[in-house]
Parts: sequence; structure tokens; C-alpha cells
Amino acid sequence: MGNDLIEKAGDHFKQLVKEQLERVEAMKQAQDWIDYGTLKPIIIGILGGDGIGPFIAEESRRILEFLLKDEEKAGKVEFRNIAGLTIENRAEKGKAIPDDVMEEIKQCHVTLKGPTTTPRKGDPWPNIESANVALRKQLDLFANVRPVKVPREGIDWMFFRENTEGAYVLGSRGVAVSDDLTFDFKVITGQGAERIIRLAFDYAKKNNIKKVTMVTKANVIKTTDGKFLETGYKLAEEYPELEVDDWYIDIMTAKLVDPKRRTQFRVMVMPNLYGDILTDEAAEFQGGVGTAGSANIGKQYAMFEAIHGSAPRMVKEGRAKYADPCSMIRAAALLLNHTGFQENGRKLEMALDICGQYEKKLVLTGRSDGCTGKEYSDYLMETIELPDLEKKWQSFQ
Repeated sequence: MGNDLIEKAGDHFKQLVKEQLERVEAMKQAQDWIDYGTLKPIIIGILGGDGIGPFIAEESRRILEFLLKDEEKAGKVEFRNIAGLTIENRAEKGKAIPDDVMEEIKQCHVTLKGPTTTPRKGDPWPNIESANVALRKQLDLFANVRPVKVPREGIDWMFFRENTEGAYVLGSRGVAVSDDLTFDFKVITGQGAERIIRLAFDYAKKNNIKKVTMVTKANVIKTTDGKFLETGYKLAEEYPELEVDDWYIDIMTAKLVDPKRRTQFRVMVMPNLYGDILTDEAAEFQGGVGTAGSANIGKQYAMFEAIHGSAPRMVKEGRAKYADPCSMIRAAALLLNHTGFQENGRKLEMALDICGQYEKKLVLTGRSDGCTGKEYSDYLMETIELPDLEKKWQSFQ
């Protein structure tokens, strides 16, 4: 009996190793970075997702169309709505991303995505993979980039979270050897570590930031996290202008809440799970995960998304129109910056800061005692149109 279990688990592991070696070879052959300046039009797909997703996606699209109305009229950008990422459709098709939906996504250069439901034990849905994880893998969106900025507290952080390996890449491929023994797997490759760390180093160098911090648990997770650190320090030799250090994830979470130390960090780069933890913690300083956007960057595709969940209870209780769209709208600002519309992206970021952190003429509560997402989006657009927007934003800094 025991030998049969070992053999079965061994066969499963052999298949995983085979797949990951194939992924390494694919990374070695990857195409170079897309040049958005050569595209006409840049095709922007809007993915509503689940729960409150379609509601906040509608407001995000309205704001993008408002900011890019001249570019859309001139044929420089094109918007496409892509349906089919609801949990009902994904469950019916038995896939994290149905084939027809993925085909539509691949016809877009960038996408703006609402939250999607990932089934968990006890849910009425089959155990399909996370739509986010599937998109990141299939489009090779290896970099999750999340900014958190609170000027009045001296916080100006940029997080680079590896997206396609680590503890999540085989999250649905673990082995239940028996009722008493289960395994999950963590994967770090030299190629995967190098490209995310290099992106962080290049960002710091380009923006004249002198320090980059790597976050791992290499003192305990010695093989995979050790590979990440080894790759980073070797790569750092190419960037003598940067100060590169590393912290363990447990103490790093503590230092972000230490007023004396947190302002010393600027750019942080880490494997997937640690980035998930740290960026959610960091978002609380900015007002919570509902205020934070996220960029998922690859060499050929990019996806921008809200970082919170789909909040199905809000829909069930008839409160979806009161959902806070700011996380997805902030993701839209990242999309604008990434695709070459930096001035529009900056205007949107300033409006989000003014409306959400300083003026607060309207407040989103998720209930009828606050404003609706549409009302708040109108407030943002009115603020963007102010002739003295930059001056007003500067007055709060």
C-alpha cells in the first residue's frame, strides 16, 4: 500500500518537473518587449469579472474614455468589452479562463480587469484555478507592480511581486498522498527570478532611486528563496549605483508599520506569496485594498486590476452600486502610464489623491449612507477638469 502511494506521488511530481522544465525553455525563447508607440490602435479590453466587478468596471471605463476621448476619436485607442469571466461561465466551462474568452483577451494589447471569484472548499463551484493565476501564466504576466504612496507620512513604495512562479504557480497541483499526508510545491527558476529583479533594478535606476530591497524567507526556505536571493545579488553587480539589501518577510511586515523605519524603503522585490501579503498590508496605509490598483506586466501583454475581492454579498444585498471603484480606477491610471499616456495617468492619480485623501467631498461607504460609484466617478472627472489641478494637488503635499 505504502509503495503504491509513493509511486503515484512520484509520477505526479515527475509530470510537474517536466512541465516546469518546458516553462524554463519557453522563458529562454521569450519575445522582446512590445512597443506601444508603434501600435495604432492600442486595443484596451475591459473585463468586468464577478460580483461588484461589472459595476466598478463600468466606472473605470467611463473615466478612461473621458481621458482618452481625443485619442479614441483619432483611432489611437480602441475599447472592447469582454464578457465571460463570471464564475457561472467559468464553472460551466470547467476552466479558469474559457477558451473563447482567452482568445478575445489575446486580441487586446492591455486589459483592465475587475475582481473574480476563486472557488474554495465549501463553495458551490468546482475547484477551478484562480482566473488571475491562469491569466498571469497564459499571458506570461510575470511582474505584479503595485505602488503605495502616502505623502503626508513619507511613504513612497513600489512593490515588484513575481507573478508566475513561487508558491502559487502549482497551487491547484498539490498531492494528497493519503488522508494523513499532503504536499504542495513551490517553484523558483533562475530565469523567473532574474527578470522580476531586473525589472525592479531598472525601475529604481530610471527613477533615480538608490535602494532596492529583496524580501524572502531564505533562512528557512533555503533552496527556492535561496535561489531568488542568489540571483538578485549576482544581478546587483550590474547596478553599482544601487544599494541592494534583503529582509525576511516576517520582520518586513513589522518594519512597514514602524514609523521610524518604513520611510527608508522605496523599491521592494519578492516572490509571489510574500508580495501578496506585503502589498495588502501596505495598501492599508493608503486607505485599504479598495484604494489600491495593480499592474501585471509581461513583455507582450499587460493586465491592470483591482486588488480586492468580488464582494458577492454586496450584490446579494443590492448594494453593488455603492461599491468603491477606486482600486480599479487607480489600476486604470497605471494602464495609462504603461501605454504612453503618462500625462493623463498623472492627472487621474492627482484627482484620486485629492478626492480620496484630502478633500473628501464625497465618501464611499459601500452603503446608502455614502455616495454611489457613479457619483464618485463624476467627482473625479470634475476634479480632473480643474484648470489648477496641479496647483491644488501640490497644496496638499
